[in-house]
Amino acid sequence: MKIGIIGSGMVGRAFALRLTELGHDVVVGTRNISATMSRTEPNGKGIPAWQFWAKEHPEIRLVTFSEAGQFADVVINATEGAVSLHALKETGEENLKGKIILDLALPLSYASGRPPRLIFANDDSLGEQIQRAFPTARVVKTLNTMSHTVMLNPSILLGSHNAFVSGESTEAKETITSLLTQFGWPVGDIVDLGGIETSRATEMYATLLFQLSKVRGNYDFNIAVVTK
Repeated sequence: MKIGIIGSGMVGRAFALRLTELGHDVVVGTRNISATMSRTEPNGKGIPAWQFWAKEHPEIRLVTFSEAGQFADVVINATEGAVSLHALKETGEENLKGKIILDLALPLSYASGRPPRLIFANDDSLGEQIQRAFPTARVVKTLNTMSHTVMLNPSILLGSHNAFVSGESTEAKETITSLLTQFGWPVGDIVDLGGIETSRATEMYATLLFQLSKVRGNYDFNIAVVTK
């Protein structure tokens, strides 16, 4: 599958490596290639500059947002949620027409420090906003209830735990579910919540996610839906 990742940060890089290992044709999109390539210092989160990471992973191609959208069958939104809409608009509505957008992002604000706050909740979600902004695309919200290490390798946690998918297109959700199984998610552990409006629920879980990480001191955990 041709996959374009929007966002060259830690999550985007992790997805690029895992998907390449699985045999997919992957590109990573950035706003400005020259600026991204010229940076030499880690960013504010301590992530090494792209040029040093790229030397270790020359198989991963860096392209513009627009080129990533043109290239891909599936576009992965791995940007920070506060800038996701802007980044996808730079990717281009025409380039996203008919494409699946796998949305990982959480709409967070760090203006008041940590833990971050949701920019909006209850009556709207980032998943819905992306679907409204790109009505001809097929948005699937998933994997936003866990760290990227768990997203890409669920077996690092003990026992059975769950991933959720939200979206309007059954076909798109089936495609993304198939992709998740390649990461190691058992089909029975992937829960289809329904339409894209259900992404409100998984995005609002972020509040508990950050509180749990503070208590535990890490992000090595996930939701397990236990039934009788």
